[in-house]
Amino acid sequence: MVYNFPSDEWIKAFMKTLNGDQGKAYQKAAEKWEGDFIFVVEPDETYDETTYFYVDLWHGKCREARMITDINKLPNAEFQYRGTFSNWIKLMEGKIDPIRGILMRKFKLVGNKAKIMRATKAAKELVALTQKIETNFCNK
Repeated sequence: MVYNFPSDEWIKAFMKTLNGDQGKAYQKAAEKWEGDFIFVVEPDETYDETTYFYVDLWHGKCREARMITDINKLPNAEFQYRGTFSNWIKLMEGKIDPIRGILMRKFKLVGNKAKIMRATKAAKELVALTQKIETNFCNK
C-alpha cells in the first residue's frame, strides 16, 4: 500500500513498520532509548503547511505515533526535530543523514543534543525505516 506523506495514515504505517520484523535493527539500536519527539514538517516552495507528528519511542518500540492537527494540543515532548518539507524528502530518501542534517542546519533539534549524539545509530535506523514504507510525497 502507498501512503501519502505527511498524513496520519503514513505515521501509523511508520509505527507498524518500526514495531514489526522490519524494525529489528532499530529495536536493537534503541533498546536503551527513552524519549518522545514532535517531528515538524515546515512549509517551503513545494509545500504550504506546517505538519506535526508525535512519536513516543521507548526501549526500541514505538508506543504512540499520530499526526497532530490542532497546534494547541501539541504534547510537551522531550525533543522537537524540524525541517522543511523538501528536506524531509531528502532525509527519507537517504540523501541527508539525520545527525548531519542538524549540523548542516537542514534540520533544527530542540532538546538534549548530547542524548541524541549518544543514539546516532538508533537515529539512522529510525530514518532507514522510512524507506520501507511506500510513500507518495504530497506536495501541495
